[in-house]
Amino acid sequence: MNTLKYTEEGIVRCIRGCIVIVRGFQRCINGQLIRFGYGTEGIILGFDEEEAQILIVREEEKIKTGDKAVASLEPFNTPVGDKFIGRIVNPLCEPLDGLGPLKNDAMYPIFIDAPSILTRDPLCKTLETGIKVIDAMIPVGLGQRELILGDKMTGKTTIITDTILNQKHTGVICIFCAIGKARSALAKVVQLFQDHEVFNYSLIVAANANAPPGQQYLAPYVACSIAEYFMHKGQNVFIGFDDFTKHAWSYREISLLLGRPPGRDSYPGDIFYLHSKMIERAAYMDKAHGNGSITFFPIVEILEGDLTGYISSNLVSMTDGQIYLSTPLFGEGQKPAVDLGLSVSRVGSKVQWKAIKKLSGSLRLEYVQYKELMRISKLKTSGQSEEAQQQLKGGEILSEILKQDKDSPVPLAAQVMILYALKKKLLYELMIPEVKEFQLSILDYAQKVDPDFVVMLKEKRDLTEEIESRMTAILTQYVKEAQEKRPKDEEEEESGFVGVDALDQATSGKDGGKK
Repeated sequence: MNTLKYTEEGIVRCIRGCIVIVRGFQRCINGQLIRFGYGTEGIILGFDEEEAQILIVREEEKIKTGDKAVASLEPFNTPVGDKFIGRIVNPLCEPLDGLGPLKNDAMYPIFIDAPSILTRDPLCKTLETGIKVIDAMIPVGLGQRELILGDKMTGKTTIITDTILNQKHTGVICIFCAIGKARSALAKVVQLFQDHEVFNYSLIVAANANAPPGQQYLAPYVACSIAEYFMHKGQNVFIGFDDFTKHAWSYREISLLLGRPPGRDSYPGDIFYLHSKMIERAAYMDKAHGNGSITFFPIVEILEGDLTGYISSNLVSMTDGQIYLSTPLFGEGQKPAVDLGLSVSRVGSKVQWKAIKKLSGSLRLEYVQYKELMRISKLKTSGQSEEAQQQLKGGEILSEILKQDKDSPVPLAAQVMILYALKKKLLYELMIPEVKEFQLSILDYAQKVDPDFVVMLKEKRDLTEEIESRMTAILTQYVKEAQEKRPKDEEEEESGFVGVDALDQATSGKDGGKK
């Protein structure tokens, strides 16, 4: 049965870069699809009684003044579907990976209202990032919005890629949304995903640095629409936006071409509304709506550690916490370079494993106090008190625990054992290379020695009396075997022993604690 579609025509009056001004439309809606000639499409971003302002998102042939523009009463929709997993697409959902055309299961609107309060549930499940410092002290729940802030080259993208790598066995579908990234940077992410078989549960939406501003503007909206398709099926989705700074730049360029009055830093006045409307699409749905969720990790690049920038301060007020990556910490070799004094998660602690919550409760304060004590000890020429030396010893070991190589996420069960060994001071008996080896191998060792214990820990997620006794036995046995493997004539000073004597020497040296 044929259906009638309402269409009307307009005439192109002028062209300003990616913006086209059209006259002749009697009815307009924001986000409405407009077609020019063969294959060229745009969306309406603004209008008045006489003219419509159209953003070009696909340009197959050059538009000229006087060309015909055709409008129908349909919004700009994007194809979505299960076949998108494992693919790399642009914001128009055209494949960029050379694997052939994509078959979609549905069409979803790009600009849509966020789920209402009544359809959401409180956060009740944790998102396992596999990054020790985040899971222990800045936990994130499914459905949360956690902002990542930092200067250039401080490991912001690595936070997202490590989180995606850790979802291999969790059932979470991952979307990496690249906005304005160089092709070489995106190629590294693609290669990483291929090496770790990440494409089995992930996809990439990419608007590269050479993409039109219209596509860079649409990229995060398209990623949200694809995620909502899976969320409505009851699945959990994680989206990493890399990054919102470039998105704000593209919208600033578009707004200036539209002739809208610039505000602070030349951004338009509605940039706050633009991001908040998108950020609110992250949600954890109730049982009646499938119990699906979308979790956001938006990245914002700041300049020289300035957290008061327009875009960064806007997004801090919209999100449920922020992870701040510090350039000085990165330079000192503390990777990931998370500044625990400025990083916070406002809701994630509610869904944290009870075991990790009990073990990590005082770690943030201990670490911040250790950093402050290190700063003071560098200024003092005389020796520290015994209490200060003990605090420096504990902080030295804690710093080593919080270090983590990129592309190597740590399961939560292993994190529980590492933090428990730290709390019980079993790590004081190991050398620094042995501490690193301990973190890498303790989970495999526990599965070999007592496989039922690991299963119980994952189920209970708490420090019951039985779990503590069995974990103590496993850790004590590991430490004993590690000590037995040492060469008998090995000197503590040469091997980097973490014990009391070595730490005394490290913290009371002339170089202020440097080894």
